Amino acid sequence: MVFIFLSAIFAFLLLVMDIRQDAGSGQSTHLLASAKMPAKIIGTEKNYWTGSADPKITIVEFGDFACHYCQKSFSKIREISRNNSKNIKFIFRDYPVISEFSPRLALAARCAGEQGLFWVMHDKLFLNQGIKDDENVLSLFSQIGGDQERFQACYKNNKYLPDVEKDLLDGQALSISGTPTWFINGQRLEGDVPYEYFINLINNILKIN
Repeated sequence: MVFIFLSAIFAFLLLVMDIRQDAGSGQSTHLLASAKMPAKIIGTEKNYWTGSADPKITIVEFGDFACHYCQKSFSKIREISRNNSKNIKFIFRDYPVISEFSPRLALAARCAGEQGLFWVMHDKLFLNQGIKDDENVLSLFSQIGGDQERFQACYKNNKYLPDVEKDLLDGQALSISGTPTWFINGQRLEGDVPYEYFINLINNILKIN
């Protein structure tokens, strides 16, 4: 059983390394063709979201906690989704391709989420970007007031690694070439989207709806 478990982790890391050869951090904003929102974009019940359960606008981000442009974007999208919580549902999905440690960061956020602390850890990881070892991840979690033993058990046992892999494979199927990649009611954007661009797009959608 241990051999099978370790083999699965190794296979996942090989997948990440393979995708990393083609994916990078988005450096500019591109609005691509509008499309209907397929299930593989929206995600599953295992993806964390905030905002409205019955939204007029659904924003999905495929991001990486090690991505510089995701770090630049996170405060903007968090503010926008909070200010429009009655109309917007914001879903975060993992696309951990920037660094070899990216899957561990994604795992850390999900293990914090097990205790209702996903968004706190999400913000912490971006605010403290540059973490590259397990010891610092555990130290960061200790700052947010959760059950440390429970977190360590989850993190060390790679409990949610299959869910991270699911996001990664969906992102690959969507031909995502860099992070962050956004889907706003099916419209695809790439890169660090300016705040005003987000606001104008959201206002235009709300006018139509």
